[in-house]
Order: sequence, then structure tokens, then C-alpha cells
Amino acid sequence: MKPKIIAPSKELIDKTLHIIKNYNLHTVCYSSKCPNITECFSRGVATFMILGDRCTRNCRFCNVSSGSPQNIDKNEAYNLSQAIKYLNLEYVVITSVDRDDLDDFGSGHFKDVIETIYKENNIKIEALTPDFNGDINALNKLTTSNVYKLAHNIETTKNLHHHLKPKSDYNLSLKVLEYYSKFKLTKSSIMVGFGESLKDIKNTFKDLLNSGVSQLTIGQYLQPTPKHFEVQKYYSDEEFKELKAIALDMGFSAVVSGNLVRSSYYADKL
Repeated sequence: MKPKIIAPSKELIDKTLHIIKNYNLHTVCYSSKCPNITECFSRGVATFMILGDRCTRNCRFCNVSSGSPQNIDKNEAYNLSQAIKYLNLEYVVITSVDRDDLDDFGSGHFKDVIETIYKENNIKIEALTPDFNGDINALNKLTTSNVYKLAHNIETTKNLHHHLKPKSDYNLSLKVLEYYSKFKLTKSSIMVGFGESLKDIKNTFKDLLNSGVSQLTIGQYLQPTPKHFEVQKYYSDEEFKELKAIALDMGFSAVVSGNLVRSSYYADKL
């Protein structure tokens, strides 16, 4: 059965949207049509998307626009730090579109944003990054930043990865996570419902653990528009509980699993 959610609080959404628009910012909460938007905002948590809202890749499940990216907003770090103050956020996740058009894949700007937020707000910051094409200099900019946690989403199982993420590489993602885990607490996320088997999921869990990932989120893929990949299966609450139990038994230190769970869901509580 397709999961359902309670309609969001209009007042809270309007207030947050006003501040975000005023500072010319983007949130994954809006761009990806996240079902948990009001719950997270009410707890003082939000996920901001930097480096524009157009991605240089075109994953078949993602609702973020792809195409020619915009110029980097030089005021983004300052604007974002000010918005966080006004929203009185306690925990922030910073993510970005892929910027394969840039020499450093956007890693320098990513670090500038993190450092500015940390200096102005002194809150915990989680960085949910792209793979930066595995560039070691780009990865080092994140590992040497004032970030509390580093995350990179594996998204799907190995056998489906190339089909759903044709411009990305499963093994490269594992290498990025392995490198991150040498320096920071590391997290990843997987969606189910693409047609994977339980064996496929377990193998991906094993690959993530072998790459040093200690925290995991598991959620149901929901087709954002008719043009995106069609859902092959809706998992039951019992199946999500089973997946969580399997992941914990295999060795993950913290797992959030459920049909409406997204990579940043309860990021502050993990």
C-alpha cells in the first residue's frame, strides 16, 4: 500500500518558505517533495541544497532538476548562515547537486559554506555530499572542515545502480565512504522499492559496513512524477522493521528504517 502522510502545517511552511526565498536559498525539503518537511522544521532541523538547484547528472528517481547549472552564488554561505539564525535551527544538513562542470566539483564552496555556518552559529553540521568524482583533493576539503558527520548516499543496490544512476558508480561511492570514515562519523542511505531482492539489500549493507559506514537510513522510494522510474514494490511496516533488525545485527551502530524515511530524517537523533 502506498504510504500516506498528514498534511503539513501551512503556517510553519509559509514562515520557513518566506525566509528561504528572502535569502535566495534552496532546500532539499522542497526540491525533493520530502514527506517529512513539517516534522523536521518543527524540530529545528533542515536540509539545505547549495551550488544551485540544477544537477549535472540525471538519476532516474530524483526530482531535482538537471541541465546546465547556474553560476555559484558568492553570498550563499553568508545568506545561509543568517537564515539558520532566523529559523533558530539546532542541526543542519548541507547537501548539493552534482557539479561535474567545476574543477573542484564544488568542494571548495561546500567547505566555505560549512565554515561560515559553524563560525556564525556553532551548531552541528552534517554534510551529505556527492561523490566529487572521487577526487582526493575535493574529499579532503570536507574531511578537514568543521563538519560533525559526513554522509554520501549509496541510494540503491549494486545490480540496479547503473540503471538508476547512469552517470555514477557504485564502487566509487563505496570508496568515498571508506575515505570519509577514516576521519569522521559516516552515514549512508538506501531506498527500496526499485525491484531489488532481500539478498541484494543484504549485500549492499555488507558493502557499506566494509566501507566504514556506521549509520544507515532505509526508506521507500516514491515516484515523484510520471516521468520518473516506476515503483516496483511498496514495503510494509513489518518489512522495514525486519530490514532495520538485519542492519543492526550485521553491525550498524544506528539505523532508521520506514516507508517515509529519507536520508536526512532524524539526522539529529542518530
